[in-house]
Amino acid sequence: MDSILGLLLLLLVGIAVIFVVVSLLRSVRVIPQARAAVVERFGRYLRTLEPGLALVLPFADRVRPLVDLRERVVSFPPQPVITEDNLLVNIDTVIYFQVTDAKDATYEIENFIQGIEQLTVTTLRNVVGSMNLEQALTGRDHVNGQLRAVLDETTGRWGIRVNRVELKAIEPPASIRDSMEKQMRAERDRRAAILTAEGVKQSKILTAQGEKEAAILRAQGDRESRILQAEGQARAIETVFQAIHDGRPDPELLAYQYLQMLPQIAQGDANKLWIVPSELGRALEGLGNVVGKLGDAASQPAAAQPAAPRPPALKDSDAYVERPEVVAAEKAVAEAAANVGGPAMGKAGPNGQQD
Repeated sequence: MDSILGLLLLLLVGIAVIFVVVSLLRSVRVIPQARAAVVERFGRYLRTLEPGLALVLPFADRVRPLVDLRERVVSFPPQPVITEDNLLVNIDTVIYFQVTDAKDATYEIENFIQGIEQLTVTTLRNVVGSMNLEQALTGRDHVNGQLRAVLDETTGRWGIRVNRVELKAIEPPASIRDSMEKQMRAERDRRAAILTAEGVKQSKILTAQGEKEAAILRAQGDRESRILQAEGQARAIETVFQAIHDGRPDPELLAYQYLQMLPQIAQGDANKLWIVPSELGRALEGLGNVVGKLGDAASQPAAAQPAAPRPPALKDSDAYVERPEVVAAEKAVAEAAANVGGPAMGKAGPNGQQD
């Protein structure tokens, strides 16, 4: 009997020890960092446990599952949205949110992730439905801003703060994508053609400027060359005139030079008519008289010929030089004098008559 009582006593003591251990374990809670736990006492909200060691009343307090307080990223599947121009597009969204109040996130909504997803879909359809496709593709910042404003206002009472909403992808129909690619290709071709035309324009402008400058430089060089040639010709004429003036030519020499120039005047197929001036006849007549006097003087006896005048005495600085052109002129004058009084000199005209 005593042994039975001892066993019962030991059993009661063991049960008590186990109860105490279990109570201690249930009364001590360790909350990790960036987590929060909601404590309920007999089914009512009591408090929110912060990260660290916390004590609760065992069997009276109930600790709900931990709530993650870190920022979370949720990507929702593509949602079909109809734009203002009646085009169906699929839009992928990504939401960055964070739980700020574990109590509201636990009691204000059953599943806040599902609530955020449905709210995002409805808001997205409202926003994109008032825009055409081009505005939706180019106005992502506007759509993101409106989505964030609506979500942040609604999820605030859920104890959630929406930090950022992004449109991950906007996929228009295949036919629209083909049209957009063609339009983009045409736009690129247009820009390429414009750039090519501008390049050709600049090239032609530069070429024209280069030709203009080259023409100006050639004209300046031609002008300077003509100026130098004119100056050289002027100096040559001055030199020849000064030499003729210093040589003091007589009429016989001038007549001889004129006779030498007549063949050059008559050269050329285009010279159909040339005129012999009357001064040439008078000059030849004078030359003929001179030559005749010289012939009469040569035929007279030596005694009857008057003594030739002595040339003036030369100065020390002068020297007598026999001029060959004078001798040649005398011979030419003698030949021309024999033809004085003959037919007029000239060249046949177009009709074969003498001019």
